Amino acid sequence: MKIGMIGLGKMGGNMVARLLQGGQDVVAYDLSEDNIKLAEGRGAEGARTTEELIAKLLAPRAVWVMVPSGAATESTVMDLADKMQPGDIIIDGGNSNYKDSQRRAKTLAERGINFVDVGTSGGVWGLKEGYAMMVGGEEAAVKSLTPILEVLAPAKDQGWGRMGPAGSGHYVKMVHNGIEYGMMQAYAEGFELMHAKIDMQLDMAQIAELWRHGSVIRSWLLDLTADALTGDPEFSDLSDYVADSGEGRWTVVDALNEGIPAPIITLSVQMRLRSQQKSSYAGKMLSAMRRAFGGHAVKKVEAEAEESIVPEAHTPEAARPQNIPASGAKMDGDAARQLGESGQMPVNPNPEDTENKGAGNQSEGQA
Repeated sequence: MKIGMIGLGKMGGNMVARLLQGGQDVVAYDLSEDNIKLAEGRGAEGARTTEELIAKLLAPRAVWVMVPSGAATESTVMDLADKMQPGDIIIDGGNSNYKDSQRRAKTLAERGINFVDVGTSGGVWGLKEGYAMMVGGEEAAVKSLTPILEVLAPAKDQGWGRMGPAGSGHYVKMVHNGIEYGMMQAYAEGFELMHAKIDMQLDMAQIAELWRHGSVIRSWLLDLTADALTGDPEFSDLSDYVADSGEGRWTVVDALNEGIPAPIITLSVQMRLRSQQKSSYAGKMLSAMRRAFGGHAVKKVEAEAEESIVPEAHTPEAARPQNIPASGAKMDGDAARQLGESGQMPVNPNPEDTENKGAGNQSEGQA
């Protein structure tokens, strides 16, 4: 099958490589000429404009969009819709809000264009291991994409499936990421508790490796943690800043809307938000109140901690914490995008409000 791919970054570029390895034909487009040339070097057919990409595909066409969600996805999808024909398929494989996907599907259906949303998980390991894909959209459209999905998945009959109508793929991926937040937080808290038990001199790397075999809490996240602990188990050079890419917040908002208790996911999101603050205004106020009513001793800031950014990694080996370079780069306008964060920017309470598409998640499809 021949498919167009727009967005050749950390996820999109590796997906192109896996498709080519699986015998599929790909027409690749990106804003970066270097990324296009890299895809061409792997065997893809490059395109320098969306018009050229569409012209190189046979009807009915299928174009996979793998760009940052929010405004970038909106503009890309609508640009394609203006140039494609009835019967064509536009696929959003990023981490879009499911309500945006439902709206886009409705808008494109009025033009006779199919919209398929694919919640994609796999990160930098997807090229080697395959991607888990939660697919939403009309049955016929999804079925026509089977050759592509079978190649991208870990196996033809594993790791992918149609969840339901448009929006359901991104909804299930949203909850997936919320669960991921909770699991990561639980591991981190448990290891911090053991790390603090100084009198026992516990070996974090040994414990992680032991738990990987036979334990009821073994998982791929634990495998990665065990590997990370073989380097510097103190993570001395890492900041405790933890980015959030939006889906965790959306999961909490949806749980509130549905009246479903989700305390673990909610608190894991709150912990990330706290980590993103250089200092807490609430904490300072608490300190001031204790000083005022009890005359208690307080700490005073003498100098702000300095942080740098280490650019995103595109391969499993480069992503290993042991391979983080000794010094990072200065924070610039691209830093927030590379961190995949929404930072202190509020999540759009109404994703269907097209005047505020950029709020919330700005990340490409990720784990």
